[in-house]
Amino acid sequence: MSDKITALYCRLSQDDMLAGESNSITNQKAILLKYAQDNGFSNPQFYVDDGFSGTNFNRPDFIRMMNDVESGKVETVITKDLSRLGRDYLKTGEYIEIIFPDYDVRYIAINDNVDTFKSENELMAFKNIFNDWFARDTSKKIKAVFKAKGMSGKHLSSPIYGYMRSETDKNLWVIDEETAPVVRKIFKLCIDGYGPTQIARILTEEGIPTPTAYAKSKGRNAGHPNAKLHRWGEQTIDHILEKAEYAGHTVNFRTHIKSYKSKKRIDNPKEEWVIFENTHEPIISQHDFDLVQELRKNKRRVQRCGDVNPFSGMVYCADCGSKMYLCRSKYLNDDQEHLKCSAYASDKDTCTAHYIRTVVLREIVLKELNKLLVTVKENEDMFVREAMNSSAEKHFSELKRARKMLAQGEKRISELDKLFTRLYEDNVSGKISDERFAMMSKGYEDEQSKLKQVVNEFTKFIETNEQKHTNLEQFLKIVRNRTEIKELTPEIMHEFIEKIVVHAPDKSSGHRKQKIEIHFRFNVAKTEVVADSWEYDKKKKAA
Repeated sequence: MSDKITALYCRLSQDDMLAGESNSITNQKAILLKYAQDNGFSNPQFYVDDGFSGTNFNRPDFIRMMNDVESGKVETVITKDLSRLGRDYLKTGEYIEIIFPDYDVRYIAINDNVDTFKSENELMAFKNIFNDWFARDTSKKIKAVFKAKGMSGKHLSSPIYGYMRSETDKNLWVIDEETAPVVRKIFKLCIDGYGPTQIARILTEEGIPTPTAYAKSKGRNAGHPNAKLHRWGEQTIDHILEKAEYAGHTVNFRTHIKSYKSKKRIDNPKEEWVIFENTHEPIISQHDFDLVQELRKNKRRVQRCGDVNPFSGMVYCADCGSKMYLCRSKYLNDDQEHLKCSAYASDKDTCTAHYIRTVVLREIVLKELNKLLVTVKENEDMFVREAMNSSAEKHFSELKRARKMLAQGEKRISELDKLFTRLYEDNVSGKISDERFAMMSKGYEDEQSKLKQVVNEFTKFIETNEQKHTNLEQFLKIVRNRTEIKELTPEIMHEFIEKIVVHAPDKSSGHRKQKIEIHFRFNVAKTEVVADSWEYDKKKKAA
């Protein structure tokens, strides 16, 4: 008899729940308390971890029990069986055979007949290994079910901020009308040129609850326990802006668990993601989502005057390929602000000191964009022909021929496979000699090798042309939705333009002239113009 605690430890994981009532916390408590009373163990105290895996010993009440063990308050630890203490055979054995004895603590596993006081534990190590194997096997089965569910297009996670589960179908996400407007606001602010830090500050100043605060207001546990409930973070905005789910798609297998003994999640490369399109109602249009991803490729810094440079991250030096950055200060007026080669700024030996004034570039880009709008609206067929680099009739004729040749090539390759099989059977049966077999098979192999090369070429040709046609359709859709452009914004720049290339100036005529290349998005068109700063200044003075 002692005043020390008899620790009655219970544990239940989600996997154990599937085994039925026998492993329930209520059942464990009843067994442990009866055993303690029947065998004269005094001062019983329960330590309960409900919903925790046995492969991980970082459990709240297990840690509390071990603190009491290390403080000398515990004399005996009792569990229903060895698996309740843990399913990692190395760690479980370490606690039973090293740690508990170091603190003079007796350990009993009732159903496994383990009692360290009686030293009858010869089979304990094997039982711990079987418990570990059970955890490993269960993990494999869960992964298989998880993968099958993910590959079927069902969501593998709980609804993200902006969505909630449908009341009629738990696998279906529906728009949460309380939070969806916040998501739309975040995307709109990004399109308007604001970065994640500025967006987070705006939402905080407006008193909009964070995703964690909103979840807690609905009685759900979400987010990090130390998360700031009333202050939006830059990382939260980042995560929202990159989620393709807001465009109505399901994205599975973003992460994986390294081992069944470790719950730490590791990011998968994007190539391993599985995306199912149009699985639920979108909060953001595909156009706006794609535009935001394009904008986020280039960091845009809000200037001190409060606006965002629309050319940020989009203008490149023709000589060295480096980006050109904005030079602006309180000593320069609007006409003096310019874009300068970043390579030359850091090392004057790598490039030349050329630049272009933003007012000149802005006028040129506006003029070319509006010219493009007029061309497409007045003569779309001509624009399509020029973009495809051939007449529509010739293009579709070539595509039709390529598809026909591809089908014929694939059919002949399949026929050759069958001929190989027959040829081999005839050789084995003695119908043809080895010399004849070698000669004929070599001929077939050469023909098949050439056919595969031709098939690959036609496949690439078809894919390239089909992608070009898709790109053109996307670009035309953007153009059709626009009227005259009067002001350049980051949104307009990224909607229409892939990049702008600025060449070094030519002063041979007495005027400062520069060739400018404007590359439109989707590689549908490119235009070259000459920037003449003297002409611009002359027109401005006349105005």
